[in-house]
Amino acid sequence: MAKEDKKLIANNKKARFDYFIEDTYEAGIVLHGTEVKSLRQGKCSIKESFIRIEQGEVLIYGMNIAPYEQGNLFNKDPLRVRKLLLHKTEIRKLLAQVMQDGYTLVPLQVYFKGSLVKIEIGLARGKKQYDKRQTIAKKDQRREAEKEFKVKNLY
Repeated sequence: MAKEDKKLIANNKKARFDYFIEDTYEAGIVLHGTEVKSLRQGKCSIKESFIRIEQGEVLIYGMNIAPYEQGNLFNKDPLRVRKLLLHKTEIRKLLAQVMQDGYTLVPLQVYFKGSLVKIEIGLARGKKQYDKRQTIAKKDQRREAEKEFKVKNLY
């Protein structure tokens, strides 16, 4: 079996900074024709989006897919609510975990897997301000170590 190629469309870096990601899931998205064409051009943003479970369905709000230039009347609303496709057991499991205090669902990235559009969603717990400071400090330490290593290897 050949390895499936993943072509990244949109990434949500801020989600990993603002939340501790406990678990990740891969879901499909219900899309219309011109939305897929727009995604092929890479015109998508999930920075301001969030995910809710309503009446046994997983929905993503605020996912912006720019209208396709040649789509005219076939274009849909760029910010419309879209349904995510997950197995019923996964939805029940997510619902049980989201009911706990402090857990939420956040979109992490949108990508093509073969010819299908997939979204990676994360079960996340919010970070406090001091957690974010620790993340920044670790990133700075790693950067400094890489810089020293690079300088040391040049001579």
